[in-house]
Amino acid sequence: MGPVSGRRNHGEASFYAHDGEGTRRTSLTRIGRIPYPRRPLPSRLERQRAGKLLREKVPRSSHAAWAPDRDRPDPIDLLEATNALRVPRLIPIRYGRMSLSPFAFLRGSAAVMARDLASTPQTGLRAQLGGDAHLSNFGIFGTPERNEVFDLNDFDETLPGPWEWDVKRLAASLVVAGRVNGLGRGQQRRAVLRAVGAYRGAMNSYAMMRYLDIWYSHLDPDQISRQIARQGRRMIVRYAERARVQTSLHVFPRLVRRDAGAYRIRDSPPLIIHYPNGEGAELSHALLDRYLATLPEERRMLLERYHVVDVAQKVVGVGSVGTACSILLLVGDRDTDDPLFLQVKQALPSALEPYAGPSEYSNHAERVVVGQHLIQEASDSFLGWGSLRDRDFYVRQLRDWKFIADPATMGAKGLTGHGELCGAALARAHARTGDPAAISGYLGTKETFDIAITDFAEAYAEQTRRDYAALLAAIRQGRVTATVGK
Repeated sequence: MGPVSGRRNHGEASFYAHDGEGTRRTSLTRIGRIPYPRRPLPSRLERQRAGKLLREKVPRSSHAAWAPDRDRPDPIDLLEATNALRVPRLIPIRYGRMSLSPFAFLRGSAAVMARDLASTPQTGLRAQLGGDAHLSNFGIFGTPERNEVFDLNDFDETLPGPWEWDVKRLAASLVVAGRVNGLGRGQQRRAVLRAVGAYRGAMNSYAMMRYLDIWYSHLDPDQISRQIARQGRRMIVRYAERARVQTSLHVFPRLVRRDAGAYRIRDSPPLIIHYPNGEGAELSHALLDRYLATLPEERRMLLERYHVVDVAQKVVGVGSVGTACSILLLVGDRDTDDPLFLQVKQALPSALEPYAGPSEYSNHAERVVVGQHLIQEASDSFLGWGSLRDRDFYVRQLRDWKFIADPATMGAKGLTGHGELCGAALARAHARTGDPAAISGYLGTKETFDIAITDFAEAYAEQTRRDYAALLAAIRQGRVTATVGK
């Protein structure tokens, strides 16, 4: 499948609805949302049957196949193309981080895998995708009510698209991480089978639930889904304990110093540096005014009780390295006893857009924020967006009750347990915005799909190994510059 062309409404199905004042044209969006008022949907049983019939067109076993097509682009060319909108001085850091391991490469190469996924079988069923659903983009987060939930984390690539793409990226990441950690093939396959099995089991449950119950469902330490095995339950409890200490107050001493009576963010070049001549700080203040307008009134009132005391640039992530990012230090009326860190992050076009269709939002930061609200059970209280100088930015808290496990520390049991949690959380995300009855009907109750995705994950892990080797060769040859250890 090649790139999708056309305007923002590409791929939408239209119908006519009567609103009491005449007939108006409305549309089904790419993830199946229908404006109110609407005609009744087919019954759950009818949608399950329709999903099951899709097996004739796209057999579940067909998802096992992966082989690069003849015109597959050079992966380094694809990576270079994504650097066009990034900060040039940070690009070597991006390549340096990606060069550390095949898993690090996978994390930073969403654009490469998006192109590859577009050539794989698709049922035609869509959901709001995380877009970058590798296992390091799941973790524990605190809700505004100060409860912990396990959920997706990164939404830079979020877009409506084929639900299979998220599942395949998660599965491939498990095999790649297992290989890096020295696990045997049987252990790798077990981790993927359990993760996809958790996805399928959870989706089968969501197919039988009321829409409101799906929307309110969650994965927390006390009410973990029945599809998650004991190992996953133990892991989520440990994650929650670590997440609770991640607060602005906790990180304040590590990120802030006192200079001539004023609080300043600590410089740690090249990862954290202050803007020269204060220009970036002025721009950040200007962006804040636009961002505040996107918050609900009660959140805006709360945030206006804080004042900004410092701004600095900060490099984040692997795939995000090179985007314009800042951290802002705000304090209330008690200085060190009431700090608040906000992260301002540039939003680029989703890597999925050439293949899943363009975003319906002209502002990519708004796309990220809306996608996060659609997928996550409870999003950051201060999540919002704004634009400045033709760049789109979203804003969120930095390190607020958040814990992401490091795959490098996971043995066979840990990887399997974490994968199960990720699979269940991904099913919940897709059930909120897609059609769980149709997806469940397609998946069925047997392991046919699970085995196929496991085979795909193994094959794509090999592709990732080859692409990673191509990156190392490009670095050796001077084709790209990498700064390692930053």
